[in-house]
Amino acid sequence: MLNEAVFTSIKQTAERAGALLVAVTKQRPITVIERMYALGHRDFGENRVDELLEKREQLPDDINWHFIGHLQRNKVKKIASFIHLVHGGDSPRLLRELNKEAVNNNRHIRVLLQYHIAAEDSKYGLATEDPGAVMKELALRDIGNLLISGVMGMATYTDNQEQVAQEFTKLGEVFKDLKKTFFTDDPYFNTLSMGMSGDYEIALRQGGNLIRVGSALYQ
Repeated sequence: MLNEAVFTSIKQTAERAGALLVAVTKQRPITVIERMYALGHRDFGENRVDELLEKREQLPDDINWHFIGHLQRNKVKKIASFIHLVHGGDSPRLLRELNKEAVNNNRHIRVLLQYHIAAEDSKYGLATEDPGAVMKELALRDIGNLLISGVMGMATYTDNQEQVAQEFTKLGEVFKDLKKTFFTDDPYFNTLSMGMSGDYEIALRQGGNLIRVGSALYQ
């Protein structure tokens, strides 16, 4: 069940910091989304394509759906016609597939480049050692229908706040490097997505402007 007081507090905290809250609703009932929608919220994140499609059919059309998990290339076609933002652009092959389906749907798809900043091998992401490698590998024809909108990264799951802050700082440096090198005059490249339920406050202090919060909303 949604904790409305916590939801309102986190949303206001994000807004004061100039950040967007994406409410993570994976494995949550439709009624929870409907309540946040009634409170004026429009950005929701899901990490399973089939669950996302099922929920979308039952909810208003003006919701901004974010795909926040590892997106399999064979599932891209199912969400390409409507997805608001793909958070996990973690390989050139996925980016090419997203572009192909964007072309097929005669639209542009917004996507974040996901970087591996955590001390955990289980998390996906591009290497931070050469942040621009993915852009050097892709030709304009590969991503002509993509709007590369920024970067995303997940910190290590740890109580060491200093380590988390350092990892978020690293992602901020990646963002600045890419902006300077490849996206200087691109207004769409403006998102530094980091921070979840356990570390969003650290992320906001480190300059993050998109947080993805799930479990904290339901306590």
